[in-house]
Amino acid sequence: MQVKDIMSTEVETCKSGTSIKVVATIMCFNKLNGLPVVDDNDNMIGIISEKDVLFSMFPNMHEVMDSGAKIDFEDMEKDYDSILINTVDDLMTKNVASVTSNMPILRAASMMWVYKIRRIPVVDNNKLVGIISMGDVHKAVFQDSLLKKD
Repeated sequence: MQVKDIMSTEVETCKSGTSIKVVATIMCFNKLNGLPVVDDNDNMIGIISEKDVLFSMFPNMHEVMDSGAKIDFEDMEKDYDSILINTVDDLMTKNVASVTSNMPILRAASMMWVYKIRRIPVVDNNKLVGIISMGDVHKAVFQDSLLKKD
């Protein structure tokens, strides 16, 4: 089975200039943990995740260690609004692992395992064409196994 057989082609995306407030709204209301970032031609240029947004709230750990300062996590929560004024370009991950639509699904799953991610963009000729999750792979393998037993 290939990625194209099980990938989702309806993918919520954003552009690099989109505000983090808009992206956070999309992620929270649609229960998404990240969005592929595309240009005007649907070329994949990055990904913005909840992790990118939340980790941007943390101070530089080297500076904290060097200064011996204590981290006030409650104060950090109050500063969340200051993160929302950023744009996707400020926080997105630019070097993104991806798979192709003609890749075997277990190879795609192995890439997700290696990169410790649960979903991965499907990109053909630098164009975003879909997304596949570990759950999609598991469901497809499970269904295929059931069909072979009959």
